Amino acid sequence: MKRQLLIISLISLISFTNAQTAYITNTLCDSVTVINVATNTVTSAIKIGNGGGGEATGVSVSPDGSKVYVSVGYDSVCVINTATNAVSAIVIVGHNSDTKGLAILPDGSKVYVANSFSDTVSVINAFSNTVSAKIPVGAWPNGVAVSPDGKKVYVTNTYSNTVSVINSVVDTVSATIPVDINPYGVAVSPDGKKVYVANQGYVSDGSVSVINSATDSVTATITGSGLSGPFGILVSPDGSAVYVTNFGNESTSVPGNTVSVINAATDSVTATIAVGVWPSGISVSPDGKKIYVANSASNTVSVINSATNTVSATITVGCAPYAYGNFISSYTTGIAPQIMLSENIVVYPNPAMNILTIERTQEAVIEITNIQGQTILKQQIKQGKTEINISELAKGLYILRLCSKEKTEETKFVKE
Repeated sequence: MKRQLLIISLISLISFTNAQTAYITNTLCDSVTVINVATNTVTSAIKIGNGGGGEATGVSVSPDGSKVYVSVGYDSVCVINTATNAVSAIVIVGHNSDTKGLAILPDGSKVYVANSFSDTVSVINAFSNTVSAKIPVGAWPNGVAVSPDGKKVYVTNTYSNTVSVINSVVDTVSATIPVDINPYGVAVSPDGKKVYVANQGYVSDGSVSVINSATDSVTATITGSGLSGPFGILVSPDGSAVYVTNFGNESTSVPGNTVSVINAATDSVTATIAVGVWPSGISVSPDGKKIYVANSASNTVSVINSATNTVSATITVGCAPYAYGNFISSYTTGIAPQIMLSENIVVYPNPAMNILTIERTQEAVIEITNIQGQTILKQQIKQGKTEINISELAKGLYILRLCSKEKTEETKFVKE
């Protein structure tokens, strides 16, 4: 196996080339269509339990790619194991909740679920699949997004015309931001400085609100230029563009069934792309080259080439695809794309087979756990190079944690 060095620092990334997968929730048939992003082909369809109500709507893939969370019915969230493409758990979040959007913290520890009927957000402990908190927000919470550092969770309140900001450390609302009429989708820029909100409108064509995350205030409201009942929204991985699905509504003067492209630097619409009927959820491939749009009334997914702003493929999926949230997984092997540590550490090779080598400038205690948090190995390591025997570990993803007097740092590695 070719030796592969991974140098992890404050701004470095773990990066591997693995297949990317899209998970499309189909509202009217309680299923999830699985798409191979490289080939734009459907590879399977996962039947999910409806937990008492039907309507699979929200979807979010865990940062390590091992799980997909789907809001289903009026009271539950299904957890899909991506290794088997089967439901591994059903979490009941509350009677008659009508779950909508959901999002996961970057460390994968918590899932935040919007309960539109009860005007609350449920917090799911991702390790135990239990509800750890229920947070009151505004009227009819809908979309959910998390800041890159995981400290803030943004929730759109469609009937209150507000966005609730949740402090994820204490799970309480820290701010409520007034936006435009009927906010639905919400997305955060990669640097965490801006939050974009798709306002569907009612007596207008709708708009996009731009929020300064430092001040929790709206700095711009984008209108016109083809916007028509904005619904789903995302920011490109480089932060330069914002993509908005135009679902339309009864009062819009401009027909929907399009995606608007907004220049993030100028807060202006630069392109309008025709897609299927009633586009709802929207997500992007990690390299930013492909934009995927779920067309609810066409039973299709449109694939947009971001370089040309044209549709390059149309994929037939299930009935009434919604896909409200982050539905694209970057890595099928379960490697998180972002790791941040405070000082240089060299870990190699990665993936590893029998020996994992760690080079460090200080003494520390090393702990290896599985993704459920169970400790597999723990030992003291000295300054310099240490070789850890991992031959007895099963294949899969593991967390590597180093504890010194000053700090605790962690990363992830794969055992082949």
